[in-house]
Amino acid sequence: MEKVLAHSLFSDFDISLFVSGKHFRLYEKFGAHLINVDGVAGTYFSVWAPNAQAVHVIADFNDWNRTSHPLNRRLDSSGIWEGFIPGVGKGEVYKFLIKGFEGEEVEKGDPYAKRWEHPPKTASIVWDNDFKWKDKTWMNKRAKLNALNKPMSVYEVHLGSWQRDPSEPERVLTYVEIANSLVPYVLDMGFTHVEFMPVMEYPYFPSWGYQITGYFAASSRHGTPQELMYLINELHKNNIAVIMDWVPSHFPGDAHGLYHFDGTHLYEHSDMRKGFHPDWKSYIFNYDRNEVRSFLISNAIYWLDKFHVDGLRVDAVASMLYFDFSRQPGEAATNEYGGSENLGATQFLKELNVAVYRDFEGVHTIAEESSTYPGVTRPVHNDGLGFGMKWMMGWMNDTLKYFKNDPINRRYHHYQLTFSITYAFSENFMLPFSHDEVVHGKSSMIYKMPGDEWQKFANLRVLYAYMFTQPGTKLLFMGNEFAQTHEWDFKSSLDWHLLEHAPHRGMQKTVRAINKLYASEPALYEYSFSPEGFEWINADDARHSIYIYIRKGKKAKDTLIVILNLTPVYRENYRVGLPFKAKWKEIFNTDAKEFFGSGKHNKQLLLPEKETCHNREYSIVLNVPPLAATILKQEK
Repeated sequence: MEKVLAHSLFSDFDISLFVSGKHFRLYEKFGAHLINVDGVAGTYFSVWAPNAQAVHVIADFNDWNRTSHPLNRRLDSSGIWEGFIPGVGKGEVYKFLIKGFEGEEVEKGDPYAKRWEHPPKTASIVWDNDFKWKDKTWMNKRAKLNALNKPMSVYEVHLGSWQRDPSEPERVLTYVEIANSLVPYVLDMGFTHVEFMPVMEYPYFPSWGYQITGYFAASSRHGTPQELMYLINELHKNNIAVIMDWVPSHFPGDAHGLYHFDGTHLYEHSDMRKGFHPDWKSYIFNYDRNEVRSFLISNAIYWLDKFHVDGLRVDAVASMLYFDFSRQPGEAATNEYGGSENLGATQFLKELNVAVYRDFEGVHTIAEESSTYPGVTRPVHNDGLGFGMKWMMGWMNDTLKYFKNDPINRRYHHYQLTFSITYAFSENFMLPFSHDEVVHGKSSMIYKMPGDEWQKFANLRVLYAYMFTQPGTKLLFMGNEFAQTHEWDFKSSLDWHLLEHAPHRGMQKTVRAINKLYASEPALYEYSFSPEGFEWINADDARHSIYIYIRKGKKAKDTLIVILNLTPVYRENYRVGLPFKAKWKEIFNTDAKEFFGSGKHNKQLLLPEKETCHNREYSIVLNVPPLAATILKQEK
């Protein structure tokens, strides 16, 4: 094995972009790259460690010798160490030995490594991103199918616990095994998108992937990067879009990770009022630093570029925007103007969204953002943050609070369900029932519902129908679709055996049918983010806990009337005002027997009568089933 040879992948222009925070494809330069130099095969290594005294590559190939392969420090001010080592091939295990600012030596993984050892091992692996993609058809039509005026029903998945092999319940499935089961299931259920909780390499399994050490590597728990590409490729071949959870908000303090990387606070802020997260005991990126913003935006671009990902759900945005997030008064830092806003973070998020939407057609960024920060989904050129969508946390909280009430008391909380419409169009909202709602003592979705078994299932069916007929895109966490009874447990499979029981089969059939309805009715998605698509018929029948509203598409013939009865009382001969004179028919009813309902339908055509109701000239009379959603459409 020859020693380190002088070589660089960086041009002067690369360096200029990097130090100014404008290089968004750093993965093409940093890390370990299999290349040929003067006809000799080997690996080029480079790492950013501006305050290090020395950097060595330690690895299997040199028996982890701490002095044999020193990298060369660039003569400019970039702080980059680099070099070419002949003979080092794919699969070599390595780390960087960094002699830090004060002389201490630490062994660090490669921040840009494409693959890492299986935890609890912590070394990086020389690898490539070679893969023969077969999703050209999807990529060519993605901009059309993944547009904001198309249906977006997202199935949120934790790869380690969606399904396990019953004969080996302790083992997590590989990406290929997951593909073989997940793709046909999502296709059958009618979800348009899959969202993966973080798949980037992370050391601590109970963190669910939200404490990342290997930002550029698919977790080796499930296989190689190419096997994750295979999973995404199979989803794309079936017209299913892929969203990934992405965590640019914080990282863990593991010795092999980004923390104190070169003996200084390099990636994290040195002021721990800004650089340490008290809730998660993790470290917050220093968004004021140009090179850190380049690192993070390059990472976002990497997953869109090399893995053909169709969207990024950005975790914990509120914690990035405010220095006082989860801090007691007096414990938080302030910005240069004395305010609580993290101005570096807002700059980073704007630059991120500009770069993503500029370079990739048909993708989305989605903010998991719980504050009232204005303009999260407003374009950057209009002084917004530039996200495509934002989770509607207020809607989620109000809705679940309402549904937990015994139906006899819901009349006193009626406006908890109508309030969200007052701000529904202030952002491009996604309505989420995510993993966070079914852990840590919050109980499963089915056990949030009041009443006996029948009422619990009826409540959950009408809740989902309400969700899918409201403005905004949709997200359901795995297991919610068949009424998983236990809280989510990341250590084991979902309880698929529940589908042996009629109520759970009925719930799964309901969600499948709702997805089909959502995708086939333009009124439910063409104006997801515009008041043109929604109108109340009656928002005030608190006495009966009945809500009636219209969903509208671009064509009048697509108009739907949605009637929710949120008590177990069967309302016969209930009069409803009409948006226009037409014959109406019931096209969907969550009380259907196939859904484990009581089977109370309106089978006859509903004829308009010239009788004023709800301030409308024409009305119909129908029977409203108990704890159910009834959806009407005009007869052609």
